[in-house]
Amino acid sequence: MAKKYIAYVSTYTRSNDKGIRIYDVDINNGRLVEREEVAIKNSSYLTISHNQKYIYSITDFGVEAFRITEDLGLQMINMASINGMRGCYISTDYTDRYMFVAGYHDGKITVLSLNEDGSIGTITDEVFHQGMGSISERTSRPHVRCVKMTRDNKYLCATDSGIDHVKIYKFDQNTGTLKLIDALRSEQESGPKYIKFTKDGKFAYVIHEMNNSIVAYSYKDNSGKPEFEKIQKISTLNDYHSADSAACAMKFSKDGKFIFCSNAGDNSVGVFEINHDNGELKKRFVLPISGDYPKDIAVFPDNKHLISLNHQSGTMTFFNVDLEKNIIVMNGPEMKVKEGNTITLLEFE
Repeated sequence: MAKKYIAYVSTYTRSNDKGIRIYDVDINNGRLVEREEVAIKNSSYLTISHNQKYIYSITDFGVEAFRITEDLGLQMINMASINGMRGCYISTDYTDRYMFVAGYHDGKITVLSLNEDGSIGTITDEVFHQGMGSISERTSRPHVRCVKMTRDNKYLCATDSGIDHVKIYKFDQNTGTLKLIDALRSEQESGPKYIKFTKDGKFAYVIHEMNNSIVAYSYKDNSGKPEFEKIQKISTLNDYHSADSAACAMKFSKDGKFIFCSNAGDNSVGVFEINHDNGELKKRFVLPISGDYPKDIAVFPDNKHLISLNHQSGTMTFFNVDLEKNIIVMNGPEMKVKEGNTITLLEFE
């Protein structure tokens, strides 16, 4: 039986309070058909739990939990405060027992417990980053952009585009607390945005917004000490590109063989092949996405289809992907969605 997909799209809400939109995906015709809008204020980021039963979203008032219903709709479970300014990123540990929230505006990491029914519990830790960056207009103070656990579920990695660091915290699964033990120092004015790990946990990749690069690291846990070793730096752009560009999204293909990324300003999507022996990336192509500011992308499990969520132009564009010919071809006209922030696919039969 052919696989089917549903898409959850988070948006800002300036004219109404419907911040999450749910779409049925017509993969053959390259269309997303809106089926439902969900009430939430300014959903700047959402994620699906590892057990794929719940969706967690940033909101103006903190974080909200939703149960994915039998018909793949969303039923709100509860809301919780993060005791700070609105977050920009949310993730869970690999046991779905804890939630981590990144604070761009206040440079803060918030850890919350999660209950067995998917509801959000209490705050277990709060950590404020400290330090100064090098550009007064953009990086004069900490801006936590992403919080992601290592695959062995031992360390929380927090990218900070304000001070150009990726801070590494030892995570106590019993107490839900963090202890700073190391930091990866990115190039000045590079703006580390997201960090992601391969499924086997051996390699980490950090995409840098301001210098449009991905840096690859090897990773291992050495008797309770995380060891990261830099392998490679590679541009997310072509040699010819827009002078004003910022790297945005970074997603793995489901089979773990490729990294897909997007570039705002340049308005392009790049595909990189992963060498699982040494962690190095090989650029396949970087091509335009027919929209403005591709803030997020969704890659289908077959690696043959791609959706670009274009924040500034208020559109989604659907592409057929051919990794043998290294091309993408737009499938049908653009689809309208105002101020889209993230797009997440759920596969079902």
